[in-house]
Amino acid sequence: MDTLRAVSYAEQHFSDFLEELKVLSRIPSVSFPGFDPKEVERSAVAVATLCRARGLENVEILRLPGAHPYVYADWLHAPGKPTLLLYAHHDVQPAGRVELWKSPPFEPTERGGRLYGRGTADDKAGAVAHTSAISAWLKTHGALPVNVKLIIEGEEECGSDNLEPFLAKYADQVMADAIVLTDTGNFDHDTPSITVALRGLVALDVTVRSMDHPLHSGMWGGPLPDPVQALAKMIASCTDAKGRMMIPGIYQGVKKPAKAMEASLKVLKLTEKTFRAQSGLFNKTKLLATPKDILRSNWYRPAFSVNAIQASSKKDCANIINDSAWCHLGIRLVPGMDAKKSLEALQKHLKKNAPWGVQVEFSGESASPAWTTDTDAPAFAAARRALEKGYGRASVDIGCGGSIPFVGPFAQALKGAPALMIGVEDPLSNPHSENESLHLGMFKKSISSAVHLYAEIAALDKVR
Repeated sequence: MDTLRAVSYAEQHFSDFLEELKVLSRIPSVSFPGFDPKEVERSAVAVATLCRARGLENVEILRLPGAHPYVYADWLHAPGKPTLLLYAHHDVQPAGRVELWKSPPFEPTERGGRLYGRGTADDKAGAVAHTSAISAWLKTHGALPVNVKLIIEGEEECGSDNLEPFLAKYADQVMADAIVLTDTGNFDHDTPSITVALRGLVALDVTVRSMDHPLHSGMWGGPLPDPVQALAKMIASCTDAKGRMMIPGIYQGVKKPAKAMEASLKVLKLTEKTFRAQSGLFNKTKLLATPKDILRSNWYRPAFSVNAIQASSKKDCANIINDSAWCHLGIRLVPGMDAKKSLEALQKHLKKNAPWGVQVEFSGESASPAWTTDTDAPAFAAARRALEKGYGRASVDIGCGGSIPFVGPFAQALKGAPALMIGVEDPLSNPHSENESLHLGMFKKSISSAVHLYAEIAALDKVR
């Protein structure tokens, strides 16, 4: 098959693909509790409609009790060729602080070579990249060089809580020789990247109480222990002045990056100036890693964070001693760390460092392990060739500081099939934050790379 003809079609019809992304991005498909689940349903219907329009077959909305809908589609007419499972998700994060958006979060807007809007990068662009590459082949050749199955999840952003029962129920429909997952990013918008390691996450809510109701800070202040101060002391005890965690045993089992990861760290250049510009870090705020260790610290070392904290509120602030204080905190794990033991160590440390006999309650505990993969499978070499053809420059292997819960279960369900994590985000995409965006030039290259990938995989004698 003539791959370049399919690539040319994709380039010529990019504006059509972009409009399809805008249609999906206008649907506020927030999967979090408290948001309208009908919007996630509406999003699933729109994705299914797109799949049919782009030539996929057996399109179906798959359901589990209490779960947001998944979309399935396939094209299985390449006998003797490998089968790829293509993954993305159609649910999105909440908009956040709407007043900080420069354009409405659910009205995708082009500005400065980027498309702004919630879900434009994470991960509706991933879904559209799949359907666009498939369409390019079908429109130019009437066939694909490989077999494909498409799974577009509807609850990734809220934790993929139903993924394992979904994989058990629909095991036959997801079975494939390799997985292509688009829910990751690139080192920058010019450098194609394969994500080969993800940090895991343990997290929980912590509530500290010292009495049964708030009290006047003048009438009662002095002898009464303040639960807000108690919580602050507990949080402060978790790290030292350099940000290194002080939780006993927490670094036990941490593995060094594999040789391929170390090789990429030597090639990739991220200056402190660039990192500060990308993150918005203030000039006088110190880094908690040396400039040469920024990537290593972000990808391959564990990290502690406090995601939210509350005691009363800014709106209801009064001269009181609060009866309680709450926070949500967690640790990003790296390969080798045991998620359950890390959670237990964190809880034990917080209780041990709770001052003045305050009550400490834990709730909402979650623990998901880190993930990494062996990149020796032939599918990875094929992906590198495809990315180089699509972007015009060699790809790199990168880590990801975030956690993606579905990767491990998918790889396990497919009995160790290679997981090719090839995303559409870049460091300025701002996923999960205000003004999320997609670099349009990179999006076009990602679609071309996907077109090349199908041909490269088809040419392999074996995938794994």
